[in-house]
Amino acid sequence: MSTTAEPQKHSLSSRERCPQASGLESLASMVSSVEEIPDPIPTTIKGTIPTWINGSFLRNGPGKFEFGEGRYTHWFDGMALMHRFLICEGKVTYSSRFLRSDSYVCNSEKNRIVVSEFGTLAMPDPCKNIFARFFSRFQTPKATDNANVNFVKYKGDYYVSTETNYMRRVDPQSLETKDKVDWSQYIAVSSATAHPHYDREGAAYNMGNSYGKQGFFYNIIRVPPPENEAAKTDAADLSGAEVICSIRAAESRKPSYYHSFVMSENYIVFVEQPIKLDLLKFMLFKIQGKSFHKIMTWEPRCGTVFHLVDRLTGKESEVKYLAAPMFTLHQINAFEDNGFLVMDMCCGDDGGVIGEYTLENLRRESGEKLDKFYNSLCRNLPRRYVLPLNVDEQTPLDQNLITLENCKATARKTKPREVYVTHEELHSDELLQYGGLEFPQINYLQHNGKPYRYFYSCGFGHVFADSLLKMDVHTKELKVWRYPGLYPSEPVFVASPNAAEEDDGVVLSVIITPRKEKSTFLLVLDAKTFTELGRAEVSVCIPFGTHGVFNEMG
Repeated sequence: MSTTAEPQKHSLSSRERCPQASGLESLASMVSSVEEIPDPIPTTIKGTIPTWINGSFLRNGPGKFEFGEGRYTHWFDGMALMHRFLICEGKVTYSSRFLRSDSYVCNSEKNRIVVSEFGTLAMPDPCKNIFARFFSRFQTPKATDNANVNFVKYKGDYYVSTETNYMRRVDPQSLETKDKVDWSQYIAVSSATAHPHYDREGAAYNMGNSYGKQGFFYNIIRVPPPENEAAKTDAADLSGAEVICSIRAAESRKPSYYHSFVMSENYIVFVEQPIKLDLLKFMLFKIQGKSFHKIMTWEPRCGTVFHLVDRLTGKESEVKYLAAPMFTLHQINAFEDNGFLVMDMCCGDDGGVIGEYTLENLRRESGEKLDKFYNSLCRNLPRRYVLPLNVDEQTPLDQNLITLENCKATARKTKPREVYVTHEELHSDELLQYGGLEFPQINYLQHNGKPYRYFYSCGFGHVFADSLLKMDVHTKELKVWRYPGLYPSEPVFVASPNAAEEDDGVVLSVIITPRKEKSTFLLVLDAKTFTELGRAEVSVCIPFGTHGVFNEMG
């Protein structure tokens, strides 16, 4: 095997490699407010829903975009709407509820936007006098508890989460809103991601920020497994949560934004990417009356740094792993292999994408402006990075250290305690015609942190996902589910009973049909063949959402 590093294969960005679109249809109805349906309603089954599926498919996402005359600016700002598809004995019911967050309740009571969100700054109370309104601009904005990103689980309880310090405990069956939980009451962090990882024992891991006189830190959090059911009470419980490692930001006034992190059986990797949060702008924008999504900047000069941490000891490696500038939201999987850590993730070459998902852009009518907006967006593609774990003083300089069979990723020690890595493209050119991919999911229970072969994701041939994809990471072959006018949600894998192979099971996705009003359906695909088994049609409108989970029931 060659020990010389291969250059990166493509000089074009991920966006430039994907074909330009024209004649895209408007998806405005997918970012419009809807009513909740708290009482379960039946669905119409077409095909067959396997009778062994027994549980709730839970989804989260924005569902209300205005209060009174106030309109939200950004898609991320919409009030959290929780969805539940209950699947039992081949039948399916649907229900939904708005999260009764403080943000939702206060906005509803005042009939205007009184709590600031990611892209919308709440205006001062018009009932206050001019001096009170002026000085309110100098007050630090309170973090929102509008947890519209994901369903997560800690110590056996379900929560809905966003990226602030607040979560809300919820009942996964009634979708009732319960306790408001503040991470900072348990550990010294001011935020946490909506994408925790879980180990085999049931402990949860997450990451959150902290800022003080010593600088800005990215903190790895561990929440212990649930205690025995007999001792459990009907209350939120994050007791025992601890910070196991704190990683100092390269620039305290411009820390990196991150949405998730990497975890294998023995390691956690934090990706310090060149999407920066300008903390000075954050303070100035409040005074100037500007929204917060504009404090994020893409600064490729900073490159990418992978921080390697031992998951069991919390010790950070002295070796820094550097890479070319890239942008990542979601990890696919990571595993260890003969002294190497293999990390697969969805990556792009332009981190300016997040701030562009304004409702004005997403609601554009079909035509040149919509095409131009889509064609300007970053395209994320699956990449594999490999970190050599045994780098020391004797490790030679300027030599490819990756010796894994059939691996095109490279790693070179450039100086003491510094390794520069390049990635392998984890796809063929066929993927480009689907606009890249996002929202990756695997057989998590059996293969998270372990070697795996398949992942499922959404193709982005439009502003929102317009296809479902199954990728074989060994052969880079694709299986595709795609039909004009049908827009799927993040696919979630559910293993069949007594599954013998990694892809024995089904894939669940909620399909939105903007060409038809009130014509949503839950799609069930055979995970192995990626063909439709059945669908559960429900006469409701569901906005495009973010993430979801399957809650298996006994």
